[in-house]
Amino acid sequence: MTYKTQGTCSQQIDIELKDGVIDSVSFVGGCNGNLKGISALVKGMKPEDAISRLKGIKCGFKSTSCPDQLARALESML
Repeated sequence: MTYKTQGTCSQQIDIELKDGVIDSVSFVGGCNGNLKGISALVKGMKPEDAISRLKGIKCGFKSTSCPDQLARALESML
């Protein structure tokens, strides 16, 4: 699934679920190293667990963040 982000430096998130767990996450744009780290950490997690950890995280003065956008994308997939 491709999710178009809003309010972040990244423009989109590509997500693949396999057998009810996160198989891969790839961000387009944004802070490359940090987003690769987030992608590696959520791999193998159930979407619900990732959502509970990432939802509501803010970036500076923004009302959202790349992790929060990932949580929103996963919610839209469930």
